[in-house]
Amino acid sequence: MNRLHPRVRVVWAAQAAVTAGIIAVVTLAVDLLAVDLPVWVPPGVFVVALAVGVGLAMARYRVWRYEVREDALYLERGVFTRVRTVVPFVRLQHVDSSRGPVERLAGLASTVVYTAGSRGADVTVPGLTPAGADDLRERLKRLAIRAEGEDAV
Repeated sequence: MNRLHPRVRVVWAAQAAVTAGIIAVVTLAVDLLAVDLPVWVPPGVFVVALAVGVGLAMARYRVWRYEVREDALYLERGVFTRVRTVVPFVRLQHVDSSRGPVERLAGLASTVVYTAGSRGADVTVPGLTPAGADDLRERLKRLAIRAEGEDAV
């Protein structure tokens, strides 16, 4: 099984920091507008939320794996609930590479695989280098075409 690029931990930790900041601002607003909290509560909430978020980001990195086999894409992820996903190439609709602003700053990209089936039936492989995301996209496309014929992707 393939691991994600280690810099994805920075991306996930940055997302955790933004979330912790939002939670701290909400706590500060509650303090100012509704409840008189002790002065240490808003910064304490930020520190705890940041620690939990960064800890989850590190744990998430440790368990995230993917593998491309001859018949399907296999994913394994999840900190509290382990999720194993199999995406057969015959179910593949299309494949994208994407790079959000934080991913661009970290020099990373994601590959998004859209499948036939229920609404929102897509999976994302995050934490790839831009070249790795493009290579994975092209490899999945070739395997889907081989599995289904020329109209697969």
